[in-house]
Amino acid sequence: MKKVLVVDDEKSIVKGIKFSLEQDDMQVDVAYDGEDALKLAKDNTYDIILLDIMLPGYSGLEVCQMVREFSDVPIIMLTAKGEDMDKILGLEYGADDYITKPFNILEVKARIKAILRRNNKSQETKEDVKTIESRGLKIDCDSRRVYIEGKEVNLTAKEYELVYLLVSNPNKVYSREQLLKTIWGATYPGDARTVDVHVRRLREKIEATPAEPKYIHTKWGVGYFFRE
Repeated sequence: MKKVLVVDDEKSIVKGIKFSLEQDDMQVDVAYDGEDALKLAKDNTYDIILLDIMLPGYSGLEVCQMVREFSDVPIIMLTAKGEDMDKILGLEYGADDYITKPFNILEVKARIKAILRRNNKSQETKEDVKTIESRGLKIDCDSRRVYIEGKEVNLTAKEYELVYLLVSNPNKVYSREQLLKTIWGATYPGDARTVDVHVRRLREKIEATPAEPKYIHTKWGVGYFFRE
């Protein structure tokens, strides 16, 4: 049984999502403010979190950022705002996806199932490969941890999937559209800027000098690749 945390200060929305997910045999915990959401995320292991941006206390973005300090659980942001910058900002804070209100509950369930399927598939493909190492970068596939010169770097779920894909296929250039489709899924409504944001944040974490990368390189006009 998959375990989901739903966080929104609108109780009617929470009630509707909870009821619908439970019909699909999911276990659902709920919170109505940022503090309770953070406590539940620390005290429990969830398969996915639905997190509203506008919350009392800690905002959804603050909660997302704090959760990323100790967990790579997939997070879908719920927002009433439609501006692109709000969406990109949510992804910069470590979110995996976003849904704009008002939404159809069937869309919410489809996004959840798509993310869970990708996570399961990602785990299955790594069963035979325990670690990947190259020039001081090490990926522990079992624990989904990344190390640079023996020191662990804290990556979000999408940052991990991005570096894992590129390192697993050295010198292969992926276009932004390929990365978006492979990591976020064909139905993800975001655009190539989502990939650029994640690459920039990934470089800030794994590169000694992000402007002169050692690992993740840009093929101008094409996309990104890992140089072996």
